[in-house]
Formats: sequence, structure tokens, C-alpha cells
Amino acid sequence: MTEPAVRQAIERTMAAIAADATKAKAKNVPATARITDGLKCEITGPNSERLETDMPPAMGGAASGPNPAWLLRSALASCTATVIAMRAATLGIKLEALEVTVESESDARGILGMDASISAGLGAIRTRVKIRGAASPESLRALVAWAEAHSPVGCTLKDTPTCLLDVEIA
Repeated sequence: MTEPAVRQAIERTMAAIAADATKAKAKNVPATARITDGLKCEITGPNSERLETDMPPAMGGAASGPNPAWLLRSALASCTATVIAMRAATLGIKLEALEVTVESESDARGILGMDASISAGLGAIRTRVKIRGAASPESLRALVAWAEAHSPVGCTLKDTPTCLLDVEIA
């Protein structure tokens, strides 16, 4: 989709939501993961989307796909890049280059349950944005800051939503 087409799509969506705020709310489509072999998971969505994950050999996997935490970082990177591009199109800023990299740290003792005081969660998540476009450096920084504050994946990580767990014994 070209920049004007993105801007037009966003403007149509915003007009529809302004006319009827109930159109803004949606239940997101689920992702379902199934173990297929060892620690390899196949993740599927409702429209034939398909991803595979695996763990590295040190954790008992075969490294046949990215590990789940990499998918989290990739989701944050791609979501941030997408929101930057959407906002740039809305503002009429032509981007010449955009690259978003997300890094994190972890401590394997958490996932292995070796120390109850160490979380299995990722820590020190850092997002790096390289951007070039037809705008001043200040405008590009403001664009990135706006996008970071409106990235659904980034906001989810920062806002820590309630996580519920249902277990069904088959």
C-alpha cells in the first residue's frame, strides 16, 4: 500500500470510529500453539497463518525455528515500525528508511526454575529506531515518540494487562 493509500485507509477508519465509537472495540483473533515434536511448536491463526518455534539445543530443542521470546521481540519491533509508518503516512512524512531493532536480556535460571527469586521473563528490553525521512530531526523524533506511545505491542508490555489462565484436562 502506498503512503497516500495508507493515509486514506486510516482516515476512513478514524471517521467510522468517530461516527460510532463501538466500532473501535474488537476481540482479537486467537493464536493457538501445539507441540509437534520435542519442543517444536506450530502456531496457527484463523486465516491459515502459521509459525513455528523451537528452543536451542542447550534447552532441549533442535533450533529448527526461532524461540518464543524472539517472536515477542519481533512483534514489538514490527509493531513499532508499523505504527511509525502509519503515523508518518497520516502526517504526510515520506520515510526514506526505517529500521527497528529490539534487544533484551534474560537469565536462564528463571525458565529452568533454578532460583525462585529470578524471573523467567525478559528484562532490559531496548528498542532502537533508525529513521530517515523528509522531515526535521525533531519531527522524526516526535514521530517515533508518538508511535512508541501508541504501539499496541509496546503498550501491552508496559501496561501489564491481566493475564488469565484456563486449564482444560483433555
